[in-house]
Amino acid sequence: MIAEIFNALAEQGEEGKGPVCVVEAGTGTGKTLAYLLACLPLAMERGLKLVVATVTVALQEQLVNRDIPQILEDAELQFDYALAKGRGRYLCRLKLENLLRGDDSHAALRDLFGEEASGDGGADPQLWDEMRQELEAGRWHGDRDDWKEPLAQDRWQPLTVRRGECLGSRCRLFGKCCFYNARRDLDQADCIVTNQDLVLTDLALGGGAVLPAPEECIYIFDEAHHLPEKSNRHFAHSIRVRAEADWLERCETIVRRMTEQQVLEPGAVKELNALAPELRSRLQMAWLLLQDIRKPDGDSYRDRVTQTFELGEAPPELRELADPLANLFGQLADRLDRVREDLGERSGDEGGESAGDGDSAAAETWFPIVGDLYERAMANRALWDSYAAGNEAGAAPWARWLSFDKEDEEADISISSSPVLAAENLRESLWRRCAGAVLTSATLSALGEFSMLNMRAGLPEHAACLSIPSPFPFAEAASLAVPKMGCEPRDAQRHTDCIIRSLPRLLDPKAGSLMLFSSRVQMHDVLAALPDEWRKRVLCQDDHQKFELLRKHCARIDKGEGSVIFGLASFAEGVDLPGKYCTHVLIAKIPFPVPSDPVEQTLADWFDKEQGNSFMQLSLPQAAFRLKQACGRLLRNETDSGRITLFDERIARKFYGRGLLESLPPFRRELLREDISLPERVDA
Repeated sequence: MIAEIFNALAEQGEEGKGPVCVVEAGTGTGKTLAYLLACLPLAMERGLKLVVATVTVALQEQLVNRDIPQILEDAELQFDYALAKGRGRYLCRLKLENLLRGDDSHAALRDLFGEEASGDGGADPQLWDEMRQELEAGRWHGDRDDWKEPLAQDRWQPLTVRRGECLGSRCRLFGKCCFYNARRDLDQADCIVTNQDLVLTDLALGGGAVLPAPEECIYIFDEAHHLPEKSNRHFAHSIRVRAEADWLERCETIVRRMTEQQVLEPGAVKELNALAPELRSRLQMAWLLLQDIRKPDGDSYRDRVTQTFELGEAPPELRELADPLANLFGQLADRLDRVREDLGERSGDEGGESAGDGDSAAAETWFPIVGDLYERAMANRALWDSYAAGNEAGAAPWARWLSFDKEDEEADISISSSPVLAAENLRESLWRRCAGAVLTSATLSALGEFSMLNMRAGLPEHAACLSIPSPFPFAEAASLAVPKMGCEPRDAQRHTDCIIRSLPRLLDPKAGSLMLFSSRVQMHDVLAALPDEWRKRVLCQDDHQKFELLRKHCARIDKGEGSVIFGLASFAEGVDLPGKYCTHVLIAKIPFPVPSDPVEQTLADWFDKEQGNSFMQLSLPQAAFRLKQACGRLLRNETDSGRITLFDERIARKFYGRGLLESLPPFRRELLREDISLPERVDA
């Protein structure tokens, strides 16, 4: 793996064609050590930054606290490294000062936006004063993750700012800014550890806004299979129509209050007052139109009813309404931006640390509030722009959909849009600009090919792809059993009953097991119907935070008690339960994509129309990918052993089953040997 990455990146491509290397490296390969040893010397020789982007906090901490220090100690390499986090992980010293002196900006936010938007977990002067003391003593640098105890979001949110709320270099406390001081450390670092979301945020801002510019970086994306989906989310938009109308009313209240305090210029007041009523009127028209368009018998997705527009094509009347809404929200954003700029120029005190005169203090107070309004206006503009634009001929469509509560006709309606493929966004912002990139994960291919990743991520033609198998002895260490059930998952009740009846027979009451479901309904139905002595052994995903659930599970096993985890898709990856903590993985069914997901549904419809069979080209490869991930929860190191049970006969009976089986590691196979089918039903 070291050799392949180094050889791929050593060939410097011409401008716009930086080298890209894709390495699927099975569990136990040592991929973290491999990509660091391959890339660090090369990046340093060329004067480039190495940016390692992970998905989980746990992996970032492993890199910073274990892997990189180990390389510094043992590999005779000398380099500096830093951990890069988003603005929201750092305390704003200006906000802290304003809270401690009783500034009314926080109270204004609470009054005008409500508890949810202000993040007011209750005034906590004792915490604020303790934080100030720790900052002044140099014992803390404003990083949320380094505080002496975990901080709930509602206690932390009042102490931090988003990009639009930050005064930046115009802040009178800029020299002490926790975020910018941490960011300055990145300039000295050869290796920057961060997360994929921060990289994508930086790229969406044009690159070089938070991290070094892409042209100056070699990127490593660990757990790279997440990259396309995360990219889509960064370019997705969603609003709640009624909530936005209520927000506009609060905007008018804010303008009125700022006018009373003589913070706004008369011209700005007139412009803002002219826009809000017209926008509210247009949103009311949108609400009435959506009430007529929505169909209560839509699909169920994420506990809401969704109505996906076919091929992302919104009705003509909705597109016609979207254009003036986008234009009006754009005008509102422009005016708010001018107000924000004016407040920024009047804030601070020439870099000093005093609160300044009355006008300066008032501007400083209102700046983050206007910044919040600006960001929300821009979010509305982006959503309505995406509906007004429609789809580009010949390109993959955008998904567009509504979601609402089926039982409450007066409940709010969400209107959303998202790209279905990240390919074009990643091509333009990343692959054509970066100095080089490595994508790696234990699972990147599907059915033995990288075509799914290539399609979704838009990899360049010159990308080098390699699969390195895990060194684990799969055939000796584990078996894959597919019992005979006499039914398929589409017969939901019979399939569920079969699982319920068989679990007490298949599970070891003293062992650690993981049961993975594709359906939350089925997970709860199985749990509710288990005998009491088994139900008490189950830890269900919906009953605990993930970290706490895993801790409880391991504690039970350490005490010699049996424990079974019931989880959904999020437990099919990133869960590390080595040795005795998991000796049996049970999978309810082949994890085909959820058909009610608006993005996947739109992509599948487009494939069927333009390129052929979406089942063979999309659904089946994705199912193979997810099944491989789920099976990967069993063997976590070279001494592990155990069993996988898949409650889905289709893998042994359907034409596509052989491909799915061949895409898995070479476990011992026990296909249809054990009969767990239910007696045939007798109709009355």
